[in-house]
Amino acid sequence: MTEATLARPPEPTPTSVTGSYLDEGEGLWDWLTSTDHKRIGIMYLVAVCFFLGVGGTFAMIIRLVHLVPNPTWVDVETYNRLFSLHGIVMVWLFMIPSIPAAFGNFFLPLTIGAREIAFPRLNLASFWIYVAGAIIVLWSMMNGAVDTGWTFYTPYSAQSPSAVVPMVLGIFVLGIATIITGINFIVTVHTLRGPGLSWGNLPIFTWTIYATAIIQVLATPVLGISLLLVGIDHWFALGLFDASVGGDPVLYQHLFWFYSHPAVYIMILPAMGVMAELVSTFSQKNYFTYRGLVISSLGIAFVGFLTWGHHMFVAGMSKMDTGFFGLLSMLVAIFSAIKIFSWTGTMYKGSISLKTPLLYFFQFVFLFGVGGTTGVALATSSLDVHWHDTYFVVAHFHFIMVGGTLTGFLAALHYWWPKMFGKMYNEMLAVVASVLVFMGFIGTFVPQFLLGNMGMPRRYFAYPARFHNLNVISTVGSWSFAAGLTLVLLYLLHSLIWGEKAPRNPWHSRGFEWMTETPPPPGNFLVQPDYTDRRPHDYWRLEEAPAEVPAVAGAGGEEGSHG
Repeated sequence: MTEATLARPPEPTPTSVTGSYLDEGEGLWDWLTSTDHKRIGIMYLVAVCFFLGVGGTFAMIIRLVHLVPNPTWVDVETYNRLFSLHGIVMVWLFMIPSIPAAFGNFFLPLTIGAREIAFPRLNLASFWIYVAGAIIVLWSMMNGAVDTGWTFYTPYSAQSPSAVVPMVLGIFVLGIATIITGINFIVTVHTLRGPGLSWGNLPIFTWTIYATAIIQVLATPVLGISLLLVGIDHWFALGLFDASVGGDPVLYQHLFWFYSHPAVYIMILPAMGVMAELVSTFSQKNYFTYRGLVISSLGIAFVGFLTWGHHMFVAGMSKMDTGFFGLLSMLVAIFSAIKIFSWTGTMYKGSISLKTPLLYFFQFVFLFGVGGTTGVALATSSLDVHWHDTYFVVAHFHFIMVGGTLTGFLAALHYWWPKMFGKMYNEMLAVVASVLVFMGFIGTFVPQFLLGNMGMPRRYFAYPARFHNLNVISTVGSWSFAAGLTLVLLYLLHSLIWGEKAPRNPWHSRGFEWMTETPPPPGNFLVQPDYTDRRPHDYWRLEEAPAEVPAVAGAGGEEGSHG
């Protein structure tokens, strides 16, 4: 592969499209009815950020309740409902759609040279189905809410006087949106790749979105049917999962966790894809092992379907089943370790640029590493018996989900913000916010590991005085966490109006999504890129990468930088 080949721009082709996707119909109705995948991604971004605020508010109230051993802020019933709503909102309205629906929608076609997603109208329908499900969930919050926890464990969920039926209906509708999005992504990757772009050339972010879509399509129907059965059981008192009338509550646990453990990777795999893009860009190096990153992504997606049983070690299962589920759960750690070693190898002898997205990468690696190792410990049945239903599990879950998904979301937001909106944010404020988020996270959840190891049960309204000091530290940490996220919101909104205009490629990335204008035009490319002899970030194979790689000629004759 020669330098001349790498630097060769595509042949110009006539185009009538000028301006960015932001300029085409600026009215609210134009946005709400647009089939442009970029606008749909932005609408998803606004929605998930709103629900991050809602779920975070519930979390702050919960932490405030635990500021003293015998809470006086809310009553027991309200606490149980806040606890349940926090989990429901954060899992199904924020974490599952956050990166795939927002950044996946916006960037998947850009990373494969497609001018649109495979089914644009279906894509818009998926967003409005998501909104419909969210409205049902919000309605149920204001009309009885639920007090079952986010897992809807039976038989209590079939007997609870709270609004179980509308809540599970809302989540069922959200699942339909997830399935549609997954199908759209799979078909797009299979059928709309640009000229010369083979499977071996796909960016890692594209691979992780593809693997995530497979999980969405295969696992989400199981959740939908399970929750639908809970709603039917609750409404008609059929006793499907109630042992007192011949039902089987353990069957529900199998059905729920068969979905919910793969759902962990719906949340975390896209974040891993973001990290691969970041580390290559800000190290100015190729992936240490492209094939290893691809295989580990698909391996996580596959093995994730076989590990649900480690959530049920105390529910009653044979020693053989316990052993198999434990070993399979630990196998996921091997695929995750491949990713961490690959990212570390990519950085080795790289030209490191310490920008805000890379700071979130460091947070991700640390937090996910701690969460993963504690996950291996919890997959050991003897330890799981001690920690089960304690705050140790809460801390582990948040290190994986919040430390992984949320930091991945924030990294993607800061990395792609200039491309999405054509504006730069205040780097100094972004660094301060990232420090507040990290210190707040550590302050919130490290004490919970200690509390769990001391035996403090999760979901309890009150607790013995000996747990008081650690709970105070955890609550104060949550304030720093919230302050950091609030600061992120403020400076990003400020940048939309007063921010500097972003260069075409501010990070000097070789990622395929940067091969177009900033912000992208409605049809994604003024000139169709040619991917023949190109791989993601492949320009760094040169001993001295060219400072300017004219990838796409603009309408006004401007040439864009890849380097």
